[in-house]
Amino acid sequence: MAMPLDPFTVRETHGILLRPGSQVRASSDELGWTSLYASAAREAPYHDSFGAVRDHLTILHLSGPVRVNRTLGRTRESRVIPPGGMFMMPGGIDFSVGLDGALDTLHVYLRRFVIEEVAGDLMRGDPAKIELIPRLGYTDPLIRHLVLGIRDALGEADPTFATYADYLARAMAARLLRDHSNPTQPAPSQPKTGGLNRRQLARAVDFIEANLGGSLALQEIASASGLSPVHFARQFKRTMGNAPHQYVMQARVERAKRLLVQTDLAIAQVAFECGFSHQEHLTRIFRRLSGKTPFLFRSSAQL
Repeated sequence: MAMPLDPFTVRETHGILLRPGSQVRASSDELGWTSLYASAAREAPYHDSFGAVRDHLTILHLSGPVRVNRTLGRTRESRVIPPGGMFMMPGGIDFSVGLDGALDTLHVYLRRFVIEEVAGDLMRGDPAKIELIPRLGYTDPLIRHLVLGIRDALGEADPTFATYADYLARAMAARLLRDHSNPTQPAPSQPKTGGLNRRQLARAVDFIEANLGGSLALQEIASASGLSPVHFARQFKRTMGNAPHQYVMQARVERAKRLLVQTDLAIAQVAFECGFSHQEHLTRIFRRLSGKTPFLFRSSAQL
């Protein structure tokens, strides 16, 4: 199933955080992410009903405990949810919810097509028939870890994090399918291979190098190699030892090294040419991967 590359915005959500009293502290609205939508907020107490949307919602409670009341059809549940607890609502379901106290939350919407794409790789049967399970107060350490990773990426207004967001979206989809979906047999195990073949790898690397100056979505890189994003990410890591988003970041730093040595471009311009949003971001990543700042690297190369 082809992944649409239009950014996922708040207009496609239930609108929970658009209610009066919500204080949105960060969101992915301006980040151009396509696989997921995320927003961190302080929510005031409320009770409201929401119509179905297509995509899956996970809400991680960052504070609390607080009581949450939820109605699905004729079924009403009420739970006191501690920090780290979650509210999960699959796409396609109308629901009502009441929040009895103020709460810090992180909302993550995962595209339905991402879930179907991952299901096609991991499970038997028709991916479109996969049904995720509503949860109230459930704790899942891996989902929590992934959602917190998404929160950290919200703080980086940088197009280079689009690939990382795609990676987290698919990891989250795999976990939801494994532990939070209707019983479905896993797909037959495939024989292990050595990873990408030479042509697939060359196409992926060439595409990355040609587009380092802009946003690189996992779907686009995978498409260049002729594979689904899930299969590509797994085979790429087996071949290269790094996940695609890690390779992309390293490739940006390597290009920055070449420009620092071979040109007189200002460091801010080098950052732009290599796909970083600003000089400070280049400096932070450059230091982490090389042990030096761009300035010190350039100075030592000129000795």
